[in-house]
Amino acid sequence: MADTDLVPQETILRKIYVVRDQRVMLDRDLAELYGVKAIRLREQVKRNAERFPENFMFQLTEEETETMVSQNAIPSKQQLGGTLPYVFTEHGVLQLANVLRSGRAVQMSISIIEVFVKMREMLLTHKDLLIEMEEIRKKVSGQDDKIELIFNYLKQFIKEQKSPRVSIGFKHKEE
Repeated sequence: MADTDLVPQETILRKIYVVRDQRVMLDRDLAELYGVKAIRLREQVKRNAERFPENFMFQLTEEETETMVSQNAIPSKQQLGGTLPYVFTEHGVLQLANVLRSGRAVQMSISIIEVFVKMREMLLTHKDLLIEMEEIRKKVSGQDDKIELIFNYLKQFIKEQKSPRVSIGFKHKEE
């Protein structure tokens, strides 16, 4: 069994956050998944800064860090390494595997990328469903008056059925 089999996709999914309208992962979480110390990961990133443009990686601001701590059940900033953490986009995750050059990093980055791809597919599926629902809503809207008219006709038929009907045909004297 490979090392990556020990990390379920649900665990990876829980480590993906949305910051600045981008899905990202924290440096400490990636270091844990790649089996390296967070400080070593940051060192490698600094040594290879030209490989990490801002759309691959960026450092959180103080406010973003506070938000991460308060909204994501992170006990304190110390849990994030004591400094303002770096976050990596999907492209940054892949680039990290190239910089770290370990077998585990390569395998974990593949697993992480697969999770990102599945998330994207799910979002597209939901988007398609939302578009279809909007089309149905447009078709149905404006039909309220017609539906009300149908119910009024049905109510009239019910009222007419309640009034006694005059029987036709042969009648017995007893009736």
